[in-house]
Amino acid sequence: MRINSGMLIIRCHEMVDYKYLYYVLRGRGFQQQIRQIVTGSAQPQLPKSHLLKMLIAIPPLSVQKQISSILDKIDKKIANNNRINDNLLQQAFSILSSFFIDFSHFDGSVPDDWEQGTLGDIIDFSNGYAFKSKELLDAPLPDCYKVFKQGHINRGGGFNSSGTKSWYPVSKCSKLSKYVLRKGDVLMAMTDMKDNVAILGNTALMTVDNQYIVNQRVGLLRSNGYKSTSFAYIYLLTNSFDFLKNLRRRANSGVQVNLSSFEIKNSPLWIAPDSVNKEFNALTEPLLSMIMANDIENQKLAELRDTLLPKLISGELDVSNISL
Repeated sequence: MRINSGMLIIRCHEMVDYKYLYYVLRGRGFQQQIRQIVTGSAQPQLPKSHLLKMLIAIPPLSVQKQISSILDKIDKKIANNNRINDNLLQQAFSILSSFFIDFSHFDGSVPDDWEQGTLGDIIDFSNGYAFKSKELLDAPLPDCYKVFKQGHINRGGGFNSSGTKSWYPVSKCSKLSKYVLRKGDVLMAMTDMKDNVAILGNTALMTVDNQYIVNQRVGLLRSNGYKSTSFAYIYLLTNSFDFLKNLRRRANSGVQVNLSSFEIKNSPLWIAPDSVNKEFNALTEPLLSMIMANDIENQKLAELRDTLLPKLISGELDVSNISL
């Protein structure tokens, strides 16, 4: 494998466990130090000379291996949840296809009583709030919202809960209630790089109530319940191939590629009668609920892992007393 000039290979000394070093380098404490030595604004740089001078704790090799083993078990549980979610999502997309794409559930054709509509008919849409960067916090404090940014949206769709890099005090949000996210909200990436469109139009599904507030360049798509349509139809449809292809074709292209709220809301779709939508919801919402539950568990596991790391390194927690 080749690497480009913007990357650095780090090889471990024989007295350093490579997994231990991996967890130290990705840990919150080390990453905060990294942000302090980054230079440049238009294109941030991490000077190699500064990086090599950074201090890290190196306990005995046996302790390193115990620490990395504990944290690795957490990561394996997260990976297993992700595999389960991939399977559940494929089931949900198969149901979407049979109902609304190839119509195999209806003998291959659109029923006569269906309505040709737009995404705007079944959602309440709003753009995210334009926070001033200097007002955002780099670390969580009591009574803060996590700021939902495009980094929370996975390529191909899905919620990346580890994407949180900014927080905002609840005390400053008295007039921003419409931007506070609810469970079941669908969040869309509205901008992307012209030469590498990766997430434009993809959506994430919010898993919790009142923990996140949405940032600019993210569109909030909230189901209005028209003809019993729900978050399940909105989320699955917006991440489907044909929908994304059509939407991206209508994006405004410049240095960046941008989606306007008009084009998002004007996206064409089929609207089935109440009875069909209720049947679709009954089949797909339990699958998406299981995905959301696994996402929540993964977030808690990741927080546990990141909390354990500094305590294990410092010796505050004895590795011999932890069993996972």
